[in-house]
Amino acid sequence: MDQNLNDAGWRGSPDLWLSAAYESLLESGVDAVKILPLAKKLNLSRTSFYWFFKDREELLGALVSRWREKNTGNLIRQAEAYAETVAEAMLNIFDCWLDGDLFDARFEFAIRSWALQSSGLLAEVQKADQQRLDALTRMFVRFGQAEDRADVRARTIYLTQIGYISMQTQEDVSARMKRIPGYVEIFTGQAPEQRELDRFFARHGYRP
Repeated sequence: MDQNLNDAGWRGSPDLWLSAAYESLLESGVDAVKILPLAKKLNLSRTSFYWFFKDREELLGALVSRWREKNTGNLIRQAEAYAETVAEAMLNIFDCWLDGDLFDARFEFAIRSWALQSSGLLAEVQKADQQRLDALTRMFVRFGQAEDRADVRARTIYLTQIGYISMQTQEDVSARMKRIPGYVEIFTGQAPEQRELDRFFARHGYRP
């Protein structure tokens, strides 16, 4: 058993290889995600890669799965999270845009850039877009919005955020926090209550 543990340490681990691939994707795009450069980055032998992945395509598939589970999965969970009001539900969505552990904007940008050269991945991105829009639409329907109005509000929210990501907008956290109440009111038609804002700000360590 000890020998097996030593061997696993020498070869790395699936997560180690995947994390290195993730970093390369974010830094230089999908063309940089290749086995030999990753092995050099990790100071491991090229052959150790094959203990964990069949080939480069399997590694790329694991990257897409990580993106899907994190960004799409968490956005849907936030849309379904408990909220007393539609404004509070919207603040749950804003958690995604402000917490990289929930939604990784740089990963999103890298995946969308990669999709420009891969029809298969483009289909995955389009599927994720629809799943996210559906979740946002259901959120508004839950609070009494008609289906068509809920769809428009969902698209307004989602396409605005994808625009932020695609433009790689850099915004001071304080400035964005000050805009949050206005965004919530515009997106939902309801101004957030101060207690809702206080809870939201506290979650993100922000003091107005």
